[in-house]
Amino acid sequence: MTAVLAIAIFVSVTAGLYLALSRDIFRCVIGLAVLGAAANLVLFAAGRLGSPLPAVVPLGDTVLGEAANPLPQALVLTAIVIGFALVCYSLVLLLRLMRDANTDDALALRHAEPPPDDPVKPPTTPADCDAPWPPREERP
Repeated sequence: MTAVLAIAIFVSVTAGLYLALSRDIFRCVIGLAVLGAAANLVLFAAGRLGSPLPAVVPLGDTVLGEAANPLPQALVLTAIVIGFALVCYSLVLLLRLMRDANTDDALALRHAEPPPDDPVKPPTTPADCDAPWPPREERP
């Protein structure tokens, strides 16, 4: 069971990274969702996998013997809900971006970046770091 789960986590992380590094921005969002599912699998594997007993302490006992750990299950359930909401929000932003830019190519979306001489944008090259910063009065 542990080997199957380890292989599933490996496949999920590999597929998620492959999709997240794609030039297609829809694939990037789906890749991040798959990476989130892989993280959920890792967290779920932190609890006991093979225990069929519920996580209920019988009356008079103080320790759970062979019962499943409820904390990873609760954390995974919460992470699934938050991840689903984040993916839905990202897809709405993605659709709006694709509609406004008329493209889904990540390299073609470079026009959304500020120009290199923008005083608010941080420097991207070491040569830009030596340029003097405008005085406070000249800032917009």
